[in-house]
Amino acid sequence: MPAAKRKNAKEKSKPSTPPARTTGEKIRRELISWFWVILAFLVIESVFIQARVIPSASMENTILIGDHIIVTLLGYDVGMPFTEHHYPLWRNPKRQQVIVFEAPPEAAQNEDFIKRVIGVPGDAIKIRQGIVYVNGQRLNEPYARRDPADAASPVENFPPSGDNFFGGMGPQWAANMHKYIKNGELIVPPDSYFAMGDNRDDSDDSRYWGFVPRRNIIGTPLFIYMSIDAPDEVWEPGHIGERLGTYVSILAHPGEMRWRRLFHTF
Repeated sequence: MPAAKRKNAKEKSKPSTPPARTTGEKIRRELISWFWVILAFLVIESVFIQARVIPSASMENTILIGDHIIVTLLGYDVGMPFTEHHYPLWRNPKRQQVIVFEAPPEAAQNEDFIKRVIGVPGDAIKIRQGIVYVNGQRLNEPYARRDPADAASPVENFPPSGDNFFGGMGPQWAANMHKYIKNGELIVPPDSYFAMGDNRDDSDDSRYWGFVPRRNIIGTPLFIYMSIDAPDEVWEPGHIGERLGTYVSILAHPGEMRWRRLFHTF
């Protein structure tokens, strides 16, 4: 074969070098990659799991202030990204299960609560001297924390008889509660739940503002992934700087971490 033909054949057999990407193309590819990462995060947070931090003592000693928990939404609720809308799914909580839910308007505005389900639809609830009875049977509550000295208080004898309401009760709940009382017991209506905190002396719960609508239930906690012993106000909304400082201080003061609580399941 002539030398010129051999040279042309070699040139044809060489793989062509792809053209270099322009700066604009590189930026576009990077933005697309980040778009899919953010979209995946939003889908996971809206449909599967969420991370929450506990700012109050209402569930002590089951859940402490400063506990960081993973909440599963799977089957309970699906949220719409970039909105406050969420929709209930097929799973319903069981009695004595811990749940996370959007607080009813009479309880709080734009806040999520974590409590324990005491009564499911159709249950008859009665509390006498701090002891909870469901459908006439005493509820076994090894998790409950209460002061025996408060056994005679109205809040530990529920539902109240007559007009014997107690401080902190929402006016709408006080006016409508009688509709659900039968033979001295509170009857949980359909698609509703009666929930209380484990720390009965320091819990803003169904005794004060009524039932939790099923549509408000977001999910149930899975496990504690971090627990930090820090001042209570650090975990309250709006204290972002103090919270970041607390996370950084863990590196220098690991003793502030409650190591034994890590990966505790519910």
